[in-house]
Amino acid sequence: MSKQALVAAMNDQLSAEYQAVIQYLQYSAIVTGPHRPELVAFFRAEIPDEQGHAQYLADKISALGGIPTTVAKPVPPGSDPRELLQNVLDAETEAVAAYTRLIDLADAVGEIGIRIQMENFLQDESNHPDETQKILHGNWGE
Repeated sequence: MSKQALVAAMNDQLSAEYQAVIQYLQYSAIVTGPHRPELVAFFRAEIPDEQGHAQYLADKISALGGIPTTVAKPVPPGSDPRELLQNVLDAETEAVAAYTRLIDLADAVGEIGIRIQMENFLQDESNHPDETQKILHGNWGE
């Protein structure tokens, strides 16, 4: 395992973090319906975490000799609140898997500090799907 593989995986996740920021911004703007106020607050509350993850990844990629990507993964389109929440759930579930992989890669190259930070991010990201799942299982008045 090489540091280049770690940098490549970190850049892939940096793209996903950019996606998350854009996704939460867009979804908070377009969500409609009787649950709009709560969903706007939910989406916007996630943005600072995702920005912090992106900043850390960009800084570490640079420190490891890489160039942080400037390209976000595409944001899945959606219109109704359930679809938006399902898209968020899917993205957050992918983030959990990505941070789990980054922990293994950081371990393999002896980057203990990165490993610890990835564990912290994994803990953050593990809470996001749980909260989204709870919202999806709520009473939507349908």
